[in-house]
Order: sequence, then C-alpha cells, then structure tokens
Amino acid sequence: MEKRRELGERIGDLRVAAQHTQESFSEATGLSRRTLQRIESGTADIRYGDLLKIAAVLDEDVSEIVRLSR
Repeated sequence: MEKRRELGERIGDLRVAAQHTQESFSEATGLSRRTLQRIESGTADIRYGDLLKIAAVLDEDVSEIVRLSR
C-alpha cells in the first residue's frame, strides 16, 4: 500500500513539473481525470498500459517513474 502511494505521489510530482494540470494530463494520456486522481492518491493500482501512456506524455522511461526511494 505504501509503495502504491509513493508511486502515485511521484507521478503527481512529475506531472506538475511538466506543467500539466490533472485536466490537461487527462486529455494528453487519454485517462479519465478520476483515474488519475486515484493513481496519484494511491487508492488505485495502476495498470501497465496506463503507466506506458503516462510515461509517454511525461517523456520518461517507465523505469524512472517506478523508481522509488528505498
């Protein structure tokens, strides 16, 4: 549960650094705003396909996004 929350926070931080609102990020990724909210809050497990979409919009490698502090 903790790792899921950390991943969501990291995605949110990267989204903000890329100057995306949740609305613009939703449009860019094709994911619903509610799905993004649940991912960023750590209340939903992220699907691999969704992670690929997020990585593409952020222009990041998936491995960098899922890199979590140990």
